[in-house]
Amino acid sequence: MGFLSQFQTCFWTIILFLFMVLNCHVNGAALVLPKNVTVTAVFVFGDSIVDPGNNNNLPTIAKGNFLPYGRDFKDGPTGRFSNGRVPSDLIAEEFGVKGLIPAYLDPKTQLQDLLTGVSFASGAAGYDPLTAKTANVIPMSGQLELFKECIKKIKGAVGEERAATIISKAIYVVCTGSNDISDTYFSTPFRRPHYDINGYAEFNARYANQFLQDLYGLGARRIGLLGLPPIGCVPSQRTIGGGKNRDCYEAENQLAIVYNAKLSGVIDSLKAVYTLPDTKFIFLDIYYPLLSLIQNPAKYGFEVATKGCCGTGLLEASVFCNPTSIPLSCPDASKYVFWDGYHPSEKAYKILVPIIINTHVNEFF
Repeated sequence: MGFLSQFQTCFWTIILFLFMVLNCHVNGAALVLPKNVTVTAVFVFGDSIVDPGNNNNLPTIAKGNFLPYGRDFKDGPTGRFSNGRVPSDLIAEEFGVKGLIPAYLDPKTQLQDLLTGVSFASGAAGYDPLTAKTANVIPMSGQLELFKECIKKIKGAVGEERAATIISKAIYVVCTGSNDISDTYFSTPFRRPHYDINGYAEFNARYANQFLQDLYGLGARRIGLLGLPPIGCVPSQRTIGGGKNRDCYEAENQLAIVYNAKLSGVIDSLKAVYTLPDTKFIFLDIYYPLLSLIQNPAKYGFEVATKGCCGTGLLEASVFCNPTSIPLSCPDASKYVFWDGYHPSEKAYKILVPIIINTHVNEFF
């Protein structure tokens, strides 16, 4: 091979390499997936942590489609319960699918969006059916019904065969449970007289188990179940149950720990039953990664971990974090672990999601 031919080969190799690097950067693909692995879509179920706006048109106070929510998001307020993107968006980006997961119920969501994934999550939902009923939002069973409707639309658009590939090669994310603790068990009189902490965790684990089996029955094969955070350490729960020093509400954290153990046990039992090579159930721990941010904020570049950025930062969330909160809100949410009294900031999510996904990525395939 002559010098000119060698030069041309080298030149085009470099150009191809740069194109691949730039393409990965543009598409936000942060993970290196195993060889011959395809991720077609990301479908999401759960509560406000992964709800991009499904509650916007529901008669509920669990909404975030107004300022200052979305103040750092390119499209402004969308219904995401944060200042910017939320975990569903970042997870889809990590897997190289797309940078934003739209709400299934958003009128702007197109048929084309369904092919690469949407979120059915509804802020204030939980595994306990009473949690969603009290808040007047979409229960987990209702989210499954929306997914069934979505599957029909996908089949109508691309046919049975391609639809089956999209469904089976997608990543499924399930993220809920915190509201069962903060909004139902400790805030209403309906469950505590009948269940101790262990009993209530077991009660909800049965609902989680049924949900996951139903999801599998609809064709899901790569399912990641996010555990509960240290809910007693979020700003509003410190204010409610942490005493005059606003310490973490330890009773809520204890229930979260027991709840997580039960959910992890559900995953283990499903793994033992559904043993085909293409079936993956993964428990994704969020409790200790988030606790690390809360206990060591400076290590991660934060200045404040016990208050939210919105308003006073002590309680405000959902409709109570609203335009009247703006004058009191912090100027830079990236210095805060929490955006409001309940939800982490986009920066916190950007730290947590890669940690969690990278830890478990090979378990999905």
